[in-house]
Amino acid sequence: MKKYPIITSISYPKKGAMGKTGTWRVFKPILDQNKCVKCLQCWIYCPEATIIRKEDNSVEIDYEYCKGCGVCANVCPTKAITMVREGEEK
Repeated sequence: MKKYPIITSISYPKKGAMGKTGTWRVFKPILDQNKCVKCLQCWIYCPEATIIRKEDNSVEIDYEYCKGCGVCANVCPTKAITMVREGEEK
């Protein structure tokens, strides 16, 4: 049996690779800093790299590039991120 080398590729998200996308999203993540425990799960799993990690491990969301996919809200263990319809923020 012939052996072939294993080749892998790793995808690295790049902020705004397709330009600013926040103008067409339907849902928007809203972060409640009081519930956030700084676990960074949202930062790790955001496919668009729009979760910004600060020096104290707190996070904020870059809405100019966020597509509103909801991955951050789904992985948040404390439900500090909720998805709301665009324009209906509290």
